[in-house]
Amino acid sequence: MVLSPSRRFRAARRTAVGFAAAGTALLLATPSVAGESVASDVPVWAVQDGAASAGGPAAASAAGVATGTASTLSAAAVPPDSWCANAYGSKVCFQHDGDVVWVLDTVSDGMSAVGGVYTNYGRAPEACRNKAGAKQWVYCDKDYAEDGKVRLRALRYDGDTGKYYQPQAYSAWLSVDG
Repeated sequence: MVLSPSRRFRAARRTAVGFAAAGTALLLATPSVAGESVASDVPVWAVQDGAASAGGPAAASAAGVATGTASTLSAAAVPPDSWCANAYGSKVCFQHDGDVVWVLDTVSDGMSAVGGVYTNYGRAPEACRNKAGAKQWVYCDKDYAEDGKVRLRALRYDGDTGKYYQPQAYSAWLSVDG
């Protein structure tokens, strides 16, 4: 079938408009940098900057204290992954002996790793921020109700913009008394 010039123009215009609409929808649906969308549901956390610990949870467990003495990190002493939440750039773990929240910045990207902590008994959400840099553990000493549970949230924080970034991960509800 042969199209008249006016029909050819209308068909081409419909095709161009369709491609433009599809391209616009794709751009709007895709974040500017893959995986870098802003986390919009972050509560107003009481943020505590963590104290640096070269050894991380392993050093504290080995020393029998919750203050993170510097030593080499032993994979066997790190809380099991069931006591942690991992997301790109951030790992947060809970050590029930001493109520310590550990945060590891896993990527050198200029952002801080943050470990958010929620409770099941009404305590306001809190966060422990790692400003020590990539591949460094920090800890925040807490005091939770022994009969309570905590839930961890791992994500990243940009101090320049004050925004939290995804991807993020949550742990299961963890018993404070272990």
